[in-house]
Amino acid sequence: MITVTEKAKNRALELIKAENKPFETFIRVGVEGGGCSGLSYKLEFDSVIKPDDKIFEDQGIKIVCDKKSFLYLIGTELDFSDGLNGKGFQFRNPNASRTCGCGESFAV
Repeated sequence: MITVTEKAKNRALELIKAENKPFETFIRVGVEGGGCSGLSYKLEFDSVIKPDDKIFEDQGIKIVCDKKSFLYLIGTELDFSDGLNGKGFQFRNPNASRTCGCGESFAV
């Protein structure tokens, strides 16, 4: 399962509203090769479910990821920070054995 914090939920809803996204919009998360630690996180708004997608709902927000990415993201919590040390969505991934300083890439 992939979960979302209250702060991440609120920020996602603000962005969906500000960008006039359709009602069925959800957060799509994923993993791709790259970054200084080997794997990078992807996050975008989407409204199309694909056949092999894994679908979760937490805090009233639908979170979707492809089957391959899910293997790397099991148990991950999506958070949002607006502090001085960085602003944006953050992945708290218990499967990451090493992360880079910016938190945007990881290794397992």
